[in-house]
Amino acid sequence: LVQLVQSGGGSVQAGGSLRLSCAVSGPVYSRPCIAWFRQTPGKEREGVASIVTTRDTTWIDDSVKGRFSISQDNAQDMVYLQMSGLKPEDTAMYYCAAAIYCYTRPLDPFNFNYWGQGTQVTVSS
Repeated sequence: LVQLVQSGGGSVQAGGSLRLSCAVSGPVYSRPCIAWFRQTPGKEREGVASIVTTRDTTWIDDSVKGRFSISQDNAQDMVYLQMSGLKPEDTAMYYCAAAIYCYTRPLDPFNFNYWGQGTQVTVSS
């Protein structure tokens, strides 16, 4: 059984930084691809960053490129989303998710089968 438990998030002023953490459990073959998504009310969930944990291959959405990064700690089964230069438009509920395969459409939420509980990020101007 794959489980994802998120931590981090909160409120920050524009220009600040936050780090989100995702603790992943379950067989690695079931969840080599981990991604971060975000969603605001009335909008579709959008992919922010993803990583193939077995190869350290990463993708970053253009909207956050240069500000956000995704990383992992294999020993701890943790995946992180480091966010810097935060803007009010980054305010959203953030989710981590896992998939068996994501080389095609690595930021498409329909690729992902397992989801964390979500954590709110609020950026004030």
